[in-house]
Amino acid sequence: MSRVLIVEDDRHIRELIVLHLGLEGLACTAVGDGHEALALAGETAFDLVVLDLMLPGVDGLTICKALRHGGPNEDVPILMLTARREESDKVLGLESGADDYLAKPFGVRELVARARALLRRPRASVLRAEAAAHSAGAAGLDERPLAIHGMEIDPARRRVRIAGQDVELTAQEFRLLHVLASHPGIVFSREALLSRVWSDQTFVTPRSVDTLVKRLRRRIEADPATPARILTVWGAGYKCADV
Repeated sequence: MSRVLIVEDDRHIRELIVLHLGLEGLACTAVGDGHEALALAGETAFDLVVLDLMLPGVDGLTICKALRHGGPNEDVPILMLTARREESDKVLGLESGADDYLAKPFGVRELVARARALLRRPRASVLRAEAAAHSAGAAGLDERPLAIHGMEIDPARRRVRIAGQDVELTAQEFRLLHVLASHPGIVFSREALLSRVWSDQTFVTPRSVDTLVKRLRRRIEADPATPARILTVWGAGYKCADV
């Protein structure tokens, strides 16, 4: 049974969420205070956190950031609730580490659907383990130079050349390019790229992938605004253009 931590200071909303997620077969733990939520999350692993933005004691953004900095819920899916509807508030919540965002008042069916979708999403820790196993089994293949879309990529030397000129990339930019270029046409979700590019335990969010892609495009695309090599697949992730 999946375990859900609900952090909501409004008793009526808190009880409503507990009721309907409970009807879905989820084991719910509900609190109305930020300090209590942090204490619980520091001791117990959950499969989902439903987190209100405005809380007494410690606000939801602070809790979100604290969870992402380590502990048993470092990669737990977080659904943020708030009465604010401005886009800037949504962006702020997502940049703080939330996975999804639901504005009040919300429909119960939408809440349940979003919770179920987040519970189905693979955890970053699982993806990292799968990526490590894949890399261990294909280490020799990964080190082979490859040429694609006018780029020469040499993993052993960590070198990229375009039109005969070396392109300076950071380690993360190189890993991102190598992952995508090694599988042209294959769409990678942001979560999959997180697990492959950030191989250490440093916490990052799916939005960090977007930022890294923008940086990489500035280095390798003739026109970063209309990329020809690293393409966005809306609603899915990114891919290297087909050969």
